[in-house]
Amino acid sequence: MIRVLLVDDDPLVRSALTLMLGGQSDIEVVGEAPDGAAGLAQVTEHEPDVVLMDIRMPVMDGLEATRLLCSRPSPPAVVVLTTFDADDHVLRAVEAGADGFLLKDTPPGDIVEAIRTVAAGDAMLSPSATRSLVSRLRSTAPSDRTSTAAERLSVLTERELEVAVCVGRGLSNSEVASELYLSIPTVKSHVSRLLTKLDATNRVQVAMVVHDAGLV
Repeated sequence: MIRVLLVDDDPLVRSALTLMLGGQSDIEVVGEAPDGAAGLAQVTEHEPDVVLMDIRMPVMDGLEATRLLCSRPSPPAVVVLTTFDADDHVLRAVEAGADGFLLKDTPPGDIVEAIRTVAAGDAMLSPSATRSLVSRLRSTAPSDRTSTAAERLSVLTERELEVAVCVGRGLSNSEVASELYLSIPTVKSHVSRLLTKLDATNRVQVAMVVHDAGLV
């Protein structure tokens, strides 16, 4: 069972999400919070697997809450769910440690699938969020970006680099396992080491380093 916490200042949105997720046999909504600060407290109380996080909220916004949450040991996966499709929001959410970024008008089935995806350790970005990240990569000075990324990747073993490139291509753990002839637990172990060595909080950040290095 995937335990989900909803953090949104709009009670109607929380109710709609609860109703939508309540029909899933493998998902349980364990709590709700109206702002980021309350969300952090609810995470401590309920220990969810996934947090659906709004961005614009009173007291503490979702980006700051995500940053603080992802700095904790063994944090839950975070999917930012917002009405604002702005490049800056996408980049800040990824930098804060979010594992997914979706708009609130995303079809219900896609939101459910995103929850399952991040709970399994993979990342989920909306097409518009992906375009924003690509735009960011193209706008940064190539020489600076490439040299910095190459230096960060130099600490990886050959196998870890292979896994990193697969992550950069957007492959899931099962797809990486199939391509590199590894077991899924082995892939998960490699991804965990990648996060540690690259000082990244999620596989989206790993993918950005690989893209910066020009390896995909």
